[in-house]
Amino acid sequence: MNQVEFDFDVMAEKSLEKIYELLEEKKYFLARDEILKYNEADIAELFEDILMDRDAGDAVILFRLLPKDVAVVVFSYLPSDDQLTIIDCITDKETTYIINELDFDDKIDVLEELPANLVDKILEKTPKNERKLINTFLNYPDNCAGSLMTPDYISLQKNMTVGEALEYIKEYGIDAETLYTCYVKDQGRKLIGIVSLSTLVVENNDTRIMDIMHEDYVSINVYDDQEEVADDFKKYGFIAMPVVDKEGRIVGIITVDDVLDVMEEEATEDMERMAGVIDFENSDKDYLDISVWQHTLNRLPWLVILMLSYIITGGIINKFEGMLSDVICLVAYMPMLMGTGGNTGSQAATLIIRGLATDEVEPADFFKVIWKEFRVGLLIGLILSVLNFARICWWDGQGVAIAMTVCVAMLAIVVIAKMLGSMIPLLAKLCKIDPALVANPAISSISDMVSCITYFAMASLILGI
Repeated sequence: MNQVEFDFDVMAEKSLEKIYELLEEKKYFLARDEILKYNEADIAELFEDILMDRDAGDAVILFRLLPKDVAVVVFSYLPSDDQLTIIDCITDKETTYIINELDFDDKIDVLEELPANLVDKILEKTPKNERKLINTFLNYPDNCAGSLMTPDYISLQKNMTVGEALEYIKEYGIDAETLYTCYVKDQGRKLIGIVSLSTLVVENNDTRIMDIMHEDYVSINVYDDQEEVADDFKKYGFIAMPVVDKEGRIVGIITVDDVLDVMEEEATEDMERMAGVIDFENSDKDYLDISVWQHTLNRLPWLVILMLSYIITGGIINKFEGMLSDVICLVAYMPMLMGTGGNTGSQAATLIIRGLATDEVEPADFFKVIWKEFRVGLLIGLILSVLNFARICWWDGQGVAIAMTVCVAMLAIVVIAKMLGSMIPLLAKLCKIDPALVANPAISSISDMVSCITYFAMASLILGI
């Protein structure tokens, strides 16, 4: 945590204590003055704490006392659950005002969460042209570029002069999501080029837009998946990108602030999947807001599948029960071997999943990856085997034959686990399955089976039992 974050946390804690005292004493205007010491993003964070710690009525009273322009911005920063809490407590007129004042993309996000009857009431009071546009945006599938974009952008005609373009930007730019890039349209809204504001500022007023625009722009299809959109932003480093339909007509733009939300959402989803958590509701709720029952449903499926896989592992152990009874000390090293196999496999899988996500690795690199992980596994396995050989002989006091059995098995298990850990995500990608969904759960079960078989095979070979 840096110094700025630390200072804010300390100040916010003191302010919250003061605000709670003022709310208890019904001194709402003084509480409002205290909260207005912060910027809108910080106020939203304070409201989250107030809604969590206090009665919603106090928070809503405080929200209503905020200046209207501040209230709208604060509302846009709040999580969807808190937005709904506030909307449930304020009048339809107040709700309509807030919704109408939001940026278009924030407006769509809020309307998607609201009950249908309330959305209908808001749309009734919305100008016809905007109502039609909102309905169009609301009908785009979730997680596609169309659901992220905003129609608030600066569009220019190719025959405009630079002087005319600058006058147009001065008149209409205040409502645009970004001014840094302007989009040049031909007849029929077809996107034909882009021009930056910096270029317009330095060019002569009589210069035509068509003469200075860039025609080698990068665009996004309206139905592209949001993960692909995030990848494009990472690849090109843009702060905004145009969204076009299949005919090449511009329908909106996506800005980097919306993509940051997507990146966080996708990263969270990948982490949950790698841990074997299946989110049936695709919920964006916080951990504490999800019910115990929903947590159970999210985690149970993979645990049941893995439990069934361990039945196979148990069957393998039962098959070699006689060997274990003859050399009982072999049992003591099984957890270490199985755990090491699972850990080394998971390490490889995590690196390959990240490589696939960042386009550092592709399924076409299959054999390169396997060869590299084989060598990494060989080195790691040799080092671990040497360390364990010394421990088993000197610390545990076992014979050389037992130490050789464990260490050769260790070497083989690590190499195989590394190769499996890299193969499974690549094969999943080839089969068009999310690697994060199957990699770690599959490795944890397969590596245990492989570890048992390898261990008993080495025992049979080296100990002759």
